[in-house]
Amino acid sequence: MDQALLLITLGVLFLGSLLADKIGHLTRLPRVTMLLLLGLLVGPSCLDLLPASVTDLFDPISVVALTMVAFLLGGELTRDNLARHGRAISAISLSIVLGTTAIVWGGLTLFGVSPELALLLGAIATATDPAAISDVIRQSGLRNGFTETLAGIVAIDDVWGLLMFSLCLALVDQTGGWAAPLLGAGRDIGGGILLGLGIGIPAALLTGRLKQGEPLQTEAIGVVLLTAGLAIWLEVSFLVAGMAAGAMIANLARHHEHAFHEIEYIEWPFMLLFFLLAGASLELDAVWALGWISLAYVGLRIAARLVSGAIGARIGGVPRAQMHAYGPALLPQAGVAVGMALVAAETFPDWAATIMTLTISATVFFEIAGPLATLATLRRVDRTGQDAP
Repeated sequence: MDQALLLITLGVLFLGSLLADKIGHLTRLPRVTMLLLLGLLVGPSCLDLLPASVTDLFDPISVVALTMVAFLLGGELTRDNLARHGRAISAISLSIVLGTTAIVWGGLTLFGVSPELALLLGAIATATDPAAISDVIRQSGLRNGFTETLAGIVAIDDVWGLLMFSLCLALVDQTGGWAAPLLGAGRDIGGGILLGLGIGIPAALLTGRLKQGEPLQTEAIGVVLLTAGLAIWLEVSFLVAGMAAGAMIANLARHHEHAFHEIEYIEWPFMLLFFLLAGASLELDAVWALGWISLAYVGLRIAARLVSGAIGARIGGVPRAQMHAYGPALLPQAGVAVGMALVAAETFPDWAATIMTLTISATVFFEIAGPLATLATLRRVDRTGQDAP
């Protein structure tokens, strides 16, 4: 009976996602937002219709889906793309990470939050949602300098965010010394890069050999699953590993575009379930739990994105039409932030409730409203002429 219920629920979710996708097209809303809202509706916060056997699938599905996203985003880090947009990608991603940490920290401190706790929350606020942003870019159908730069930023900004979080954790947690948080981040990121290189370089050399000129679909998904599984086994970042593997294949493989197309063909079913189950896991109660502090945290993160995105864009020398676009386009936030919050809560049990509540409440807001801002920004930049001087 449990197996039948699982299969029936998955079938209903897939068909319901088609309806949500259709509504998104008719209303010009991001399909990510519609899928999250559908998941929220059927999840524990609303109707509570999902059996436990379905919600238990969230962790493995999210790992596979996000590794695919990281693989595709790594494909944006080609020599050609970095030559054209490398300055902007570096300047904007670093500016947003530094600016978000500083502005959220300073603002929460002024609101009466402990400076140490505010610093941790500022570092957590740096995280973005690469899955939502990359899907909105794909849904928009736009391919220009702005989307290429945005995809490059999304590919690396969580790496800077993890480093910033580890540094802030070390600053606040002097009981365990500096070594543990920084070594943990080095293992997570450095190990992910090494794993990505170890898989990506052989994959780049072998891709297309089984069938001349075109990689098989099984070959592409095999690379993704191998990367995700080894990253979990080795306890390194599967996002970083996927990104590094994708970058290696994009730069070294003769037929690399075929490999990425194969991933795109099989990615969407995983992404459907990922966004639906992510929506079902959102906890609406958390939004109201801390009242005005939650509102202040959300407002400060928005302000930080707008200000630091504009500063980074000016340093990066982007066209005028893009100057104020990167901040709102990078509002979505999801799993990496929750992961940071869990580490911080475990390290500082006295702050655990506040850290988790603020992070989850912000995630609820930015998961739903963030893709709307991203899509609106993409369309606005396209209308105004994204390469205008």
